Amino acid sequence: MSKEPTAPETRGVTVQLLASMDLGAEIEGMAGRQLRMRKVTIAPGGVFGPVHDHRDRPGLVYILQGTITDHRDGIATDYGPGVGWPEDRHTVHWLENRGTVPAVEISIDIVRQEPNPASRADDAGRVR
Repeated sequence: MSKEPTAPETRGVTVQLLASMDLGAEIEGMAGRQLRMRKVTIAPGGVFGPVHDHRDRPGLVYILQGTITDHRDGIATDYGPGVGWPEDRHTVHWLENRGTVPAVEISIDIVRQEPNPASRADDAGRVR
């Protein structure tokens, strides 16, 4: 029997890139990394899975609307509007919306640079 946690596959999730920034141009030693901000909407009954980690991809989440259930270490924790959580190198989790309204979060994280320059933000923070 596997000790790996399991979760349903992603369903009912939409992700909108709001802005991104090349960190290599901003901070020495950060070449190939970008700071990005996304709006993630999870429909009622939706799942942001499967189980995933945040090693090499730290971030912060803030809930704008609805309730998101964060599953980690065998514990389900509900987060509602105005609350958020960190996603550090120890985070291994999956998310779901058990509610009846769409759950909306703002997710900000540091990721490896995407090769598509069209996803970069301009100096005003607008996504190109």
